[in-house]
Amino acid sequence: MDEQRGTPEKLIFVYNADSGLGNMLLDGAHKILQPSTYACSLCSLTFGAFTEKATWKRFREAHPVEMVFLHKDEFNKQYASKFGHKFSFPIVLAETRSGLEVGVTTEELNALKKTENLMDLITKRI
Repeated sequence: MDEQRGTPEKLIFVYNADSGLGNMLLDGAHKILQPSTYACSLCSLTFGAFTEKATWKRFREAHPVEMVFLHKDEFNKQYASKFGHKFSFPIVLAETRSGLEVGVTTEELNALKKTENLMDLITKRI
């Protein structure tokens, strides 16, 4: 995030998963049965098999910047534009006065091993 623009108005976390109960159940089962092949590191960092991790929830609720969480199908619907955003997922975006900026890349999220690593990275970048 560009430090000259100040604190973002909102952080948008986009999961590499689609919305819906069926998808949620399949994702939860995948995380339990084959966690090493699960395609959404952001999901793994912020959620257990079916519920939000307590450490992450406390961090999120105490954070001064609004955080919004979307599945990739929800993001594509809400942020569709004539320019067509070309992002890989998962990703953390910062909504600033200038538009959307990448806050944490897919590659960075995939490299994180623990929820605390994500919280530290977000804290350093804001």
